[in-house]
Amino acid sequence: MKAWQHFKTITTHRWIVRGACFRMGLIWQGLTHDLSKYSPTEFCQGVRYYQGVRSPNAAEREEKGYSEAWIHHKGRNRHHYEYWTDMNSKSRCYESVPMPRRYLAEMVADRIAACKVYEGEYYTPESALRYLMRSKEKDLIHPQTRKELEFLLTMLRDEGEEKTFHYIRTRVLKGKPFPWEEEPGNH
Repeated sequence: MKAWQHFKTITTHRWIVRGACFRMGLIWQGLTHDLSKYSPTEFCQGVRYYQGVRSPNAAEREEKGYSEAWIHHKGRNRHHYEYWTDMNSKSRCYESVPMPRRYLAEMVADRIAACKVYEGEYYTPESALRYLMRSKEKDLIHPQTRKELEFLLTMLRDEGEEKTFHYIRTRVLKGKPFPWEEEPGNH
């Protein structure tokens, strides 16, 4: 039973992300989003730790001190900020690097879908922003990426999906500057 429930959860999540990506013009990313969740490494752990109200990775992490499924997942899916770390050649420490805009856009879709799946009828356009602001992860994301993500999730809260996806499709994915990057008088 848990296998079927987990399958439905990840498939629903992918379906929601696919729709959002299509609306943003990210067809291939919409089609291939999170396919690794069906791999044995991720799927079997997902079934074992399935709860239905949060990511099974959190339960696996609580039991084992790490999540094998998450380690596998983040290394294969570029829409996670954790994928975007590399060694700084000067400090010789691993650091976050800015995410390319196409993966930032997919990350927005991913966060919306995760909130819709886990919050169900309690989901609001503020859910993804609220989750980000409550989490400690915001301190781990590259500052540029965090600023862009917060801007887009605030837009989602204030103006809704249609306007946010339009903005992403026509400005973010076209390489146009975010408002704070624009030179004064160039509007």
